[in-house]
Amino acid sequence: MKFSESLKKNSDFQKIYREGKSYANRFLVMYVMENGTDCSRIGISVSKKVGGSVVRHRVKRLIKEAYRLQEEMFNRGLDIVVIARVSAKEISYQETESALLHLGSLHHILK
Repeated sequence: MKFSESLKKNSDFQKIYREGKSYANRFLVMYVMENGTDCSRIGISVSKKVGGSVVRHRVKRLIKEAYRLQEEMFNRGLDIVVIARVSAKEISYQETESALLHLGSLHHILK
């Protein structure tokens, strides 16, 4: 079951960067802010520093899939922005999922 939507507007990303709380690990940075609704929104950002379009899209798909499969573990009513670091360009799905859950536990947003 899908509990979240995508963040698309630049203004939404900027607001979360300004007002949200962030934690990071080797592969990812996660900003989290409450949005006051029952639905979570997730945005994924992968810079050109990570690689070409194929590499960036692969990293984005890995993060999106890791979140989708673990979505019920995350609390609802949050705006989440995940930023991939340069070291994320060669990681596997298992490492991506582990990094995402690690950041979720640091933010105390896992059920």
